[in-house]
Amino acid sequence: MPIGRWASVSHPEIAEVELDDVLRALADPTRRTIVRMLIADGDRACGTFGLPVAASTLSHHFRALRRAGIIRQYDDGRQRMNTLRLDELDTRFPGLVSTVLATST
Repeated sequence: MPIGRWASVSHPEIAEVELDDVLRALADPTRRTIVRMLIADGDRACGTFGLPVAASTLSHHFRALRRAGIIRQYDDGRQRMNTLRLDELDTRFPGLVSTVLATST
């Protein structure tokens, strides 16, 4: 069983994802930037986003996105990868993510 940093992470089932949680997570501009980067580039390792925030702050943002059901995280060797759950979210809340991103900076 993995321990510490590489412990497995839990993700909500898409049926359990709540609209308020998604909107709350996407209200933050740094989190919207992360989502935009995942849309543009696909899966990315946590350390490859190059955002001007501390690693601990970035970790907080990934955790908020994961708990809201917006991303999935998985380990690939020594990297924690992030993938957007856009298809699942569009099934549950059609057009929500694209609408939020289109109407915000």
